[in-house]
Amino acid sequence: MALYLLYESASGFSLFHAQGIDEIGHNTDAVRESIMDLNRFGKVVTLTAFQPFSSASDALKQCNSISENMLTDELRNFLELNLPKVKEGKKAKFSLGVYEAKLGSQILEITGIPCQSSEFVLEILRGIRLHFERFIKALKQSDLEKAQLGLAHSYSRAKVKFNVNRIDNMVIQAIFLIDTLDKDINLFSMRIREWYSWHFPELAKIINENYLYAKVVKLIKDKSSLKEDSISELADALGDEDKAKEIFVAASQSMGQELSVVDLMNVQLFAQKVMDLSEFRKELYEYLVTKMQDIAPNLASLIGEMVGARLISHAGSLTNLAKCPASTLQILGAEKALFRALKTRGNTPKYGLIFHSSFIGRASARNKGRLARYLANKCSIASRIDCFSDTNSNIFGEKLREQVEERLDFYDKGVAPRKNADVMKAAIDDMLNKKTEDLEDGEEMNDLSEKSAEVAEKKSKKNKKETRGEEDVQVQEAMNLADGVVSGEPESQKKKKKKDEKRKRGADEAVTLNGVADGQVELEQNGTAKKKTKKKGGEKEEANENTPEAKSEKKKKKKKKVDEE
Repeated sequence: MALYLLYESASGFSLFHAQGIDEIGHNTDAVRESIMDLNRFGKVVTLTAFQPFSSASDALKQCNSISENMLTDELRNFLELNLPKVKEGKKAKFSLGVYEAKLGSQILEITGIPCQSSEFVLEILRGIRLHFERFIKALKQSDLEKAQLGLAHSYSRAKVKFNVNRIDNMVIQAIFLIDTLDKDINLFSMRIREWYSWHFPELAKIINENYLYAKVVKLIKDKSSLKEDSISELADALGDEDKAKEIFVAASQSMGQELSVVDLMNVQLFAQKVMDLSEFRKELYEYLVTKMQDIAPNLASLIGEMVGARLISHAGSLTNLAKCPASTLQILGAEKALFRALKTRGNTPKYGLIFHSSFIGRASARNKGRLARYLANKCSIASRIDCFSDTNSNIFGEKLREQVEERLDFYDKGVAPRKNADVMKAAIDDMLNKKTEDLEDGEEMNDLSEKSAEVAEKKSKKNKKETRGEEDVQVQEAMNLADGVVSGEPESQKKKKKKDEKRKRGADEAVTLNGVADGQVELEQNGTAKKKTKKKGGEKEEANENTPEAKSEKKKKKKKKVDEE
């Protein structure tokens, strides 16, 4: 049986024919030795056909399709054109060797060409890749390297950009930075407490929160400078007047030692840095909340933004989390305990990162494991909806949260929860209603925008007309002023002349109108008279025709015509 080999390079598709397979045999060690020598390998493998890619974009398209084990139209046409044709009802007398077995099954399913992918075929393809530039004479080694480099860059760039319209890397980096900031803020707060306690040791017992402690340290500076007037400032900073008075009393009775001005300045600078880090951590948390609402709204509404972000970061991405089964998601973050339990044959852990959820804390000790399993199941559903759905909504997450609440009530009080099918049906109905409302709102906005555009056009037209009228008036006034300057007559005389001219014109028009009216009247009278005479003449003729003499004359005329015919 003849063996053909399909090799996909950065420059195009190539088809090779392997001869003398029976002599070499299927021993891979012998093939490895033979492919290193071009003379021996060239006698066995020969080039049958080569089809270069039309452009770099075409090369990227073909590369993406082959990496996903898909048969493109170009590759199908290339194989059908260059391989021997198989008659219907008969087995093929050849086979096609390919790199990927899945691609071979796709080729067999669509074209009917038998394919194989074994160690023997892979070794021959490795030899083809090693000596590829020697088989194609017009192809240089430098050209092949450029094509490989360009295709590698474009393929990598396309893979990096491919992310289902969700950049979950930002969430992973944000949650890592929040965890790091928490550690740093705690460490720095501990250091500033220890540092400032040499001067004012009683303050650490009064204020427990790190951010407020740094704020008060920056405000107090030297404890000896505290006066009754500063109590109001402390109350504003702390939000508690009793604590402010307590700090004032403790400062007046403090056992701490005095610090120099330089030392106090360094303490204040360090306190300001701690405050800046705490404020930045708050801003970063707000950013994480907004990103989680965009990337995984259902998971965030079900289990919270922080826990959801930790699950995504631990899994590596939202897609990896969606691929995890519920049993794996349940113990994410507890891998050490799991393998320790498997090694020592002890009890496996019941929960990992989802232990930080408020649901696990609210459940009783005997129901924590059961609720963790149920919560992991709902988190798996929510992550898959977020990853693979086209619409961005948290309706399913809210419904899943209601189910977990009902399950808690069932464990504590025995209240039967709703069925999952009913809850999902209600969520789908809410989703459809929301879509219809959004469409109606969009149509209303379009109508309003069209109306506002029409109103704006009308206003612009009116403004143009008004501006034109004002320009005409200004031009007329300028002409009048020019006439007045040229004639040198006063304005009162001009007005009198204009009035006289208007009166004369009115009188002339009245005379002409009277004349026209008289002529029309005469014409109408003559026309009616003529019509009357015509009517009278017609009536006389009809009367003459109705007489017996006229009838007898008509009969005689008819008889004469008949006789003549």
